[in-house]
Amino acid sequence: MATATDPILLPELTTDDLSRYSRHLILPEVGMEGQRKLKAAKVLCVGTGGLGSPLAFYLAAAGIGTLGLVDFDVVDASNLQRQIIHSTKDIGRKKLDSAAEKLTALNPALNVIKHETMLSSANALDIIKDYDIVADGTDNFPTRYLVNDASVLLKKPNAYASIFRFEGQASVFGMEEGPCYRCLYPEPPPPGLVPSCAEGGVLGILPGLLGVIQATEVIKLILGAGNPLIGRLLLVDALGMRFRELKLRKNPECPVCGENPTVKELIDYQQFCGIMPESKEEKAVKNGIPQITVKELKRRRDAGETVFLLDVREPYEYQIAQIGGTLIPQNDVAGRLNEIPKDREIIVQCRSGARSQKIAEFLKQSGYSQVVNLAGGILAWSDEIDPKVQKY
Repeated sequence: MATATDPILLPELTTDDLSRYSRHLILPEVGMEGQRKLKAAKVLCVGTGGLGSPLAFYLAAAGIGTLGLVDFDVVDASNLQRQIIHSTKDIGRKKLDSAAEKLTALNPALNVIKHETMLSSANALDIIKDYDIVADGTDNFPTRYLVNDASVLLKKPNAYASIFRFEGQASVFGMEEGPCYRCLYPEPPPPGLVPSCAEGGVLGILPGLLGVIQATEVIKLILGAGNPLIGRLLLVDALGMRFRELKLRKNPECPVCGENPTVKELIDYQQFCGIMPESKEEKAVKNGIPQITVKELKRRRDAGETVFLLDVREPYEYQIAQIGGTLIPQNDVAGRLNEIPKDREIIVQCRSGARSQKIAEFLKQSGYSQVVNLAGGILAWSDEIDPKVQKY
């Protein structure tokens, strides 16, 4: 690993290196040997989005020798509020290409390795095995568990962070002396319980805070300096600008890093998190709720049908974009059932179809027999019916 202390195994610093990293070299905790460790290091950044942007930028600036990037997405305008490694001209471009261009412009000596793929149980071990440290910048539970398990199985440190709205958390998992992600979260939350950043929003600066913390932990691990976040969970409240810390203990019963592990190979993480693929037959009905497409809704409207369209988004979302209907935010539905007729078909809609699905299920449990979910929500309407409806 890059933290090896034998200086003979470490690459020499060039004249350009000595100039570029002079502020590092005068730090006793870094010095010549520390900078050579950074140059020898191989770090894998999983994701080049909100967390991956500042994380990769600062690792490149610090002199990391090899930086692996895993991503398969393209740059969208809604990314630019927080994903600072991309710019307006990159919209529609592969995130990997955009990120690699910025990183090598900052540090031409950096070796960037692009992995244009979705990390999966089939490829994670092959990808991660060639790196010293993994930095998890993902935004979904299946991939977090996947990265954790692969890191533990390969004995690779995992610099972890996650963000939501105004809050974030960070830790270092996968070290022999500390816990792993499963020790903190033995079971994933039920699907749909925790909104994504796309549903719940995120302060654009927040991933900058957490991504820089991740980069700091990676550098400390490589240098063997300081006190890494092993066995500690750092909680960040950006609105209150408060930092709290929770002590974490290794769970001896953990199925991955415990004394008698039962997870000895990677599993189906979509299934583990309760996310089941839909067959063609199942797409029309989800958890007992019929699904209607935006094209079918438009056809029925054009035919003059009067449908009760229930919009369960927040008022500020309604101001951004709307396709009509009665606005009752999801948290208010239970107290405003008297405003929702029971003798008519109710079509529930939101931004993407996730919140509306949950409310449709609630209405059915509350005695509404004619409840339908608008699959894809506002986003699908904008894509398939009217691009003038603003996507957000």
